[in-house]
Amino acid sequence: MTAEEWPGGPEQVRAALEETGYLVDEGLAIACFLALRLRRPVFCEGDAGTGKTALASALAEVLDAPLIRLQCHEGIDASQALYDWDFPRQLLRLRAAEAAGVTDPEKLEGALYDRRYLLARPLLRALESGPCVLLVDEIDRADDEFEAFLLELLSDFAVTIPELCTVRAEVPPLVVLTSNRTREVHDALKRRCLYHWFDHPDFGRELAVVRGRLPGVAQRLAEEVTALVQELRRHDLVKPPGVAETIDWVRALDALGASEVDAGLATATLGSALKYREDAERARGLDLAAVLAGRR
Repeated sequence: MTAEEWPGGPEQVRAALEETGYLVDEGLAIACFLALRLRRPVFCEGDAGTGKTALASALAEVLDAPLIRLQCHEGIDASQALYDWDFPRQLLRLRAAEAAGVTDPEKLEGALYDRRYLLARPLLRALESGPCVLLVDEIDRADDEFEAFLLELLSDFAVTIPELCTVRAEVPPLVVLTSNRTREVHDALKRRCLYHWFDHPDFGRELAVVRGRLPGVAQRLAEEVTALVQELRRHDLVKPPGVAETIDWVRALDALGASEVDAGLATATLGSALKYREDAERARGLDLAAVLAGRR
């Protein structure tokens, strides 16, 4: 389904996303609807584990479109994100041509810079794939130069390959950019996008997510772990646990055969939710038993 074929409005988008198991609030439903209708990228910012990346997967499922992911990192450049040439295969082709007695430079160049030797990276694949969802994950890890390059690409949804041609998307991809806010992304890129801040969910929504992802676990176990995670987030942790960690913690306890959790078992399994020694030490100093007693 293309954006133009999308029926209804934000409520229909919300219902379709929730059918995939991804729960959204009104603001995010509106942002997704406008992204579909206006072909604008949606910029998702917030702490890790709040569901930013999962949104792209859910949208791809709703649209029955391929999901193409570009994972950003420090030092990423256009050749890693857009395209590169398959130099080993080009070298073999050059040696074969030389062995066959081909010495015409133009023929050699034409043979070497052929489409079959082009390695399409995620951005080029997204331009060539027709309807798709392009996830640019953790854009805050890239540098300013890559941001500028990405802004230009998202403006035209086209790129020129000097040795070949200009590739222009027949149907622009639906673009989801995510940022964990390890640094501020430039305003120029944000202005090109629809913006949505991802907060940690409240107890009811988080419990609904856990139950949706792990329908076979005990209701009481899901409630107690969700309450513990909600309490942990109220404290000054290096890395507050996200919804993904809540799900991991419930899954771990369920694998241990637990249908409920006490303070001792919670402390013993903190590594499922907390990934820093300082956070685990702080959690051990909390009265987890009191938190659990409040759920009983």
